[in-house]
Amino acid sequence: MTINAIIWDLGGVLVRTDDYASRDALAARHGMTRAILEELVYGEESGHQAQLGLIDIHQHWENVRAALGIPHEEVEAFRSHFWRGDQLDGELVDFIRVLKVNHRTGLLSNAFSNLRQVIQETWHIEDAFDAMVISAEEGLIKPDPRIYQVALDRLGVKAGDAVFIDDMLQNVVGARQMGMHAIQFHTSEQVRLEVSEIIADHYR
Repeated sequence: MTINAIIWDLGGVLVRTDDYASRDALAARHGMTRAILEELVYGEESGHQAQLGLIDIHQHWENVRAALGIPHEEVEAFRSHFWRGDQLDGELVDFIRVLKVNHRTGLLSNAFSNLRQVIQETWHIEDAFDAMVISAEEGLIKPDPRIYQVALDRLGVKAGDAVFIDDMLQNVVGARQMGMHAIQFHTSEQVRLEVSEIIADHYR
């Protein structure tokens, strides 16, 4: 048995919030903690529906705007401040590009309807992946086993021949229950080492 595919989560793995100062300031301005603000954006009913593709990104941000009482003209500034501390890990993306020479590479992300556009037009990293599976486009979210199967099918590999990396433990567990090798992300260096070790072990 060999490793034929490596599948990556995006948020919390390839794109991480390195500086929370702007997000903390936004939360304080609205009289809440950062955790509550993040739950409003990522979770609750609107965030869940947006990740499932039941509403588009514009409706989701309108729901966030209404919940916070933000004037329409300030929504773009709010979004900019909320994402300001997020950084793309270029070294990790380069590592994926190296892996892609000999392996299939995939992206599997619980994300809103605009993620593919952001990947192509802002980050320019679509070349690192043979397939991109985005929850809002599929109507499925991790850890639903069906979305892992979509990723495997798009890459043309079996579960036992794939490695999956995610920062959320429940998504790692979901991948393992599918029969995939799975790694919980903690640091970029740790993940590069563990992926390399799994690949090497299966060539011995």
